[in-house]
Order: sequence, then C-alpha cells, then structure tokens
Amino acid sequence: MYDKRIKIFIILSACLLLLCLLRLTQMQLLPDSSIQDDIAKLKRQRSMSRQLGTVRGKILDRKGKVLAGDEPQFQLHINYRLSCFMDERLRRAKLLKAARRDDAAIASAEVEKELQTGLEDLQQIIDKCTYFGLERADIENRIKTINNRIWNLRTFLAWRRNDPNSNILEKYNNRINSIPLSVAIADFKKKFPDEDRRLLLVREVDDIAEMDKTWPLLELKTDDDIFTAQLEFMNVDGIRILPKAHRVYPYGDTAAQTIGWVGPATQETDRQLFAGDKLSSYLEDEVCGREDGVEYVCETILRGRRGEVIYDIDRKVVNRTETQFGKDVSLTLDIEFQQRIENYLADCTHNRNCEAAVAVVVIDVATGDILALVSMPAFDLNRVRYDYAALAADPNEPLRNRAINKLYPPGSVVKPLILIAGLETGKITPDEIIPCPAQKAPNGWPSCWIYNKYHSGHDDKWEYDGGNNARNAIKGSCNIYFSRLADRIDPSVLQQWLFKFGYGQISSLVARRSSLVARDLRQSPGTISSGNPEGIIVPPERRYFGIGQGNLRVTPLQVANAMAAIARGGVLKQPRLFKEMHNSEVAALDISPQTLDVVRDGMSSVVNEPGGTAYKEFAPAGFVGQDIKVYGKTGSTQEPDNAWFAGFAEDGTGRGIAIAVVVEGGQSGSGDAAPLARDIIQFCIEAEYIGGL
Repeated sequence: MYDKRIKIFIILSACLLLLCLLRLTQMQLLPDSSIQDDIAKLKRQRSMSRQLGTVRGKILDRKGKVLAGDEPQFQLHINYRLSCFMDERLRRAKLLKAARRDDAAIASAEVEKELQTGLEDLQQIIDKCTYFGLERADIENRIKTINNRIWNLRTFLAWRRNDPNSNILEKYNNRINSIPLSVAIADFKKKFPDEDRRLLLVREVDDIAEMDKTWPLLELKTDDDIFTAQLEFMNVDGIRILPKAHRVYPYGDTAAQTIGWVGPATQETDRQLFAGDKLSSYLEDEVCGREDGVEYVCETILRGRRGEVIYDIDRKVVNRTETQFGKDVSLTLDIEFQQRIENYLADCTHNRNCEAAVAVVVIDVATGDILALVSMPAFDLNRVRYDYAALAADPNEPLRNRAINKLYPPGSVVKPLILIAGLETGKITPDEIIPCPAQKAPNGWPSCWIYNKYHSGHDDKWEYDGGNNARNAIKGSCNIYFSRLADRIDPSVLQQWLFKFGYGQISSLVARRSSLVARDLRQSPGTISSGNPEGIIVPPERRYFGIGQGNLRVTPLQVANAMAAIARGGVLKQPRLFKEMHNSEVAALDISPQTLDVVRDGMSSVVNEPGGTAYKEFAPAGFVGQDIKVYGKTGSTQEPDNAWFAGFAEDGTGRGIAIAVVVEGGQSGSGDAAPLARDIIQFCIEAEYIGGL
C-alpha cells in the first residue's frame, strides 16, 4: 500500500516539476523578460572578435611616383591542428590519455588510426610543398618550428594554470607574462617530476587561439606557384593560401636615408606609440617604420588602424569597427631627378678625388621645396633588413643622412654671409680694400690660400682690377680679407647673422598632419659658437669663422637654404620636404639691396669671369646660351678635408634653384666639388626646374 502511494507521489511530483520547467521556459522566451536580457548579456560576455588587417599608406614623390608601397605576397599557410601530427610529444600525450580510459584498447586503437592518418596526410602535403623549390628537410624544420612554438605556449599556460611558485611571481612583480619560459618550465618540472603527468597537463591546454590560426609555411613567388598551389591544396583542410602585405621600394637605393624602411615592431618605443589602442597596437607579424626616415617619422599617418568584427556566442555580429587604411605621404623630392644625381655620383671617374661620401641638396628657390636630398654612399631599401649589421658597421656610414645629419666646417662657402654681416653693420664698404700681400700671415691668423700655393697674394692678382675689395675677395676667395673682416664684427652680432641664415638651428621638415606625429627626421643643428658653456664666439676665433673654419659646423641643407635666401633677395624660408606642409616660417633678413647687389656680383664673378675660382669648370658649360645665370662659391677645408660648392642658378623668367655639394676627402672646391655642381645644374635644366620654357 505504502509503496504504491510513494510511486503515485513521485509521478505527480515529476509532472508538476515538468509543468514548472515548461512555464519557466516560456518565461525565458518572452522578449521583455529580464531573464532574456540576462541571456543576451551572457552572450555578449562570451563574444568572439575577428580583427581585419589594414594597408600601410604609400610614400610618393612630388610627381606621384611611388617610393614605398605595399604589394601582396602570397604564402602557403598551415593550421597547427594539422602540423601537430608531426609532434611526437602530442602523439604520446594522446596515447597516454587513451590508455587511461575504461575502453583503453579500443580508444588507443582509434587514436593510433587518427595519428597515422593525420601523419600520412601531412607527409603528402610536405611532398607537394617540394614542388615550390624547397627541400623536404627545410619544410619539416619549418613545421617543427611551428609545433615548438605552440607547444611551448601550451606548456607555459599549463604551468600557469597549476599554481605557479609564488616566489617566482613575486620576483617578477606578479607580471606573469614577463617570466621567461625557461624559468616556468623549470618550476613546472619541479612540481610535476613525472613526464607523463606533464604531457597530460599540456594536452589539456586546448583552448588558445594560436592553435586555430594558420602559420606561414612557404612563399609563393610567382603566379605559376600561386596557380599550382590552388590546384594542389584546393580541398585540403588546414592549408590556406593567404596574401601578406610586403613593403616594396621601387627605386632601391635612391633617397634611401630619407625614405627609410620598415621592420618588425619589436622595440619598446614602437609599442608605446599606440599604447592603449588595441586596433593600432602592433600584432606579432606586423611591421613599423625603422629609425630614421619618413617611414619612421610618419608612422602614425602611414600605419592605418585595423578593423574589428565582434560576434556573440551565436555568431551574430554585435559590433563592427571599420578598417582605416593608412594615408599616403607626398614628398617634394623628384625621385627620378635624384636618381640621376645618385647614378652620376656613383661613377667616380669624373672626379679624381671623389670618395664614396658625397652630399648634395637642391632647393627650389621660390617654394623652398627640396628637390633632391642626396647622401652617398646609399643602400638598397629592399635589402636593408637583411644587411643592417654590415651597414651599421661600415665606416663610410651609409645609414647616415649626410645632407641633414652630418656636420662639416663650411670653409669659404660661408664668405658671402660674412660679407653681408660686414656690409650691413658698416664694418666695411664695398670698395674698401683689405690688403693681401705676398707674405705669410702673422701667428694666430689664417694665411691666404694663394700664398700657400703660389707664394703670391690677391694684391698682385687684383692690382689692375680695383684691388682686393668686396667683389674681388668673393671672386678670389681671399682668406686675409674675410678673416680681417670677421675680426671687426662683434662676436654676438656675427653669431646673430649666422643664426638668421639658418645656421645653428634645425629646420622644420615634418608634415604635421596629425597631432600624434611627435617625430622628426634626425638633424644636426650645427655649431655657431666656440664650443664653450656660454655658447658664444671667443673673439680671437672670429677670424677663423670668417673663412668657415674653427668650431663652425653646418649641414649641407643649411648651406643650400642660406644660398636660397640670398637668391630670394634676403628672405629665409624653411625648406619643405613634405608637400602637405606649408612654408609658414618666412623671415625677411632686412638686407639692403645694395649689399645684395655686391654679394651677387661677387658670386657671379666666381663662375662667369676669368680669375673666378670656378670659372675654368663652368666656362665650357654654356649656361649663358641657355639663358641661365649661375652664382656660386667654392670652398675647401682641412682637418677634416672637404671640398664645397654652393650657390644658385636663375633663368630669364626668375625661376631658380639653390645647390650645395660637399665631397668628403676633397682637396679643392674648384676641382672636386664645382664640376659636380655644374653637371647637376645641367640636370636641373633638363628636368625643367630652370630654363626650358
């Protein structure tokens, strides 16, 4: 009797419970139910995301020629779920787990079959991979590298999930991801000395994203390779053909130091650039601009930002962030014009003293645009990532941008500036003669180069041509004249004039299109003092500043830009390297027309009149017949030995270019630098930057 009642009670209770469950289910499915909201919230908490790659912006020259751009590079990828069949550790772990099941014999047989089938499939894939030029051993080693990487990560996580040693955590300030793998494995072995136990624990770590992503196995170099791979692996699970952006520099070594290059984002400074922004921060296989160059300086403009799609647990899209492609950056350089200059300089047969190291700057006078920024020797941007160690150790410093980041004593190319300072401060008049007799200068004073070479003086040279006055001192580059003149000028005033022409300061070259652009091309400001803590010119050193020696140091860009200021009639503009940047910094130097006429007259006589230091080199060029007027100044320095030419050229319509050339190791500005400048000016004409209209 009681047993029957108990059975009836149980049946009724079960029915009541079933009705309650059905009612509860109906409540859960009501759209306005708070339970339904909780379910939706749970789905969002367990959401998954997929990030969408971006494309790095291009670097272009002034005419739209691509200097740096991304090209797709197709690769054959393999999934770890497939590559792992070659990992003996995983095979052992699976067999150990099967052996511990109740149906050990059946389970072990099934696992053995699964492992054998997977390994055979993998071997067939490896055989097909040899079609693309790799040895079988190379492919197997790449697969082993993938397997080791994932296994090490699984081992680290197995250690982390099984109560790591607290002393180790404290040693690394509880920053568990900072703990070296070797330390983690040592602690893991200590806690679990049995190898089989460790294998099973690592086997349990089966929920990491790296196990489901694909890994590059080989590069498909040709269209035929891509087509063949598509046919061979069309229906193979775990194999994919994927494009990867590959940075290409079409002009190789031209303007290499200015353009810069990209490499793996491994340094802490790279990662700090986008700290806190998960879609901009660097993933493991992404690249960034390497210091120095436009690739590095404009990283925040060029990089772009990855997109992201977030799914809930039902694979429904709950949020989407669109990909932002990197923006292009346009330079003022004319890459084909610069390439012509660099190819010309690479052939040193035109210049007996031409060494590997040369710098050239060409500026459009009207706009301040830098048309060429040459630094030789150069390097191939497409190979720099592989050749970096050798390039960094090269004593010729090919990685350095000599045009903006190496300092030179300017020698006599500073003399037009010294003359302007002297005339504008009233320390001399255009017709005043400073004697340059045929004799050695007193101790502490520079000697005249003409005396050192010919035991003569400029007094003799200009005896029937007005004497050693302002224009003739420029024409013959008289050290006596300019050392005496500089000695008359107050040191602070002389320093101020050098500064007004851009010496001792850095040019604003960066296109600040974004507030995030906090980088600039590495430049040297130069030195316009005696190198003392007070930052002044010691009075006795003025005489050496007057001939561009002593502690005076400049860059070729500063010299070219100072010449452009003279060509503009005494207006200094910031040189422009980026087309997006406008020349907002313009300064009138308040130089009288009379002073400018004297200086221009002297610089014209250097190249256009017999007796000028560059006349012999320029006379055959025929510029006058092309309606081109050249103004120049030669220079040379000792300790270190360098040869200079600087000046500007104008056509009949008023268009002009300014130029500076420095040859390291050159002995004579007229013999070593002037011929280079002459030919480059001809290139300017042929490129129609002057003349040709």
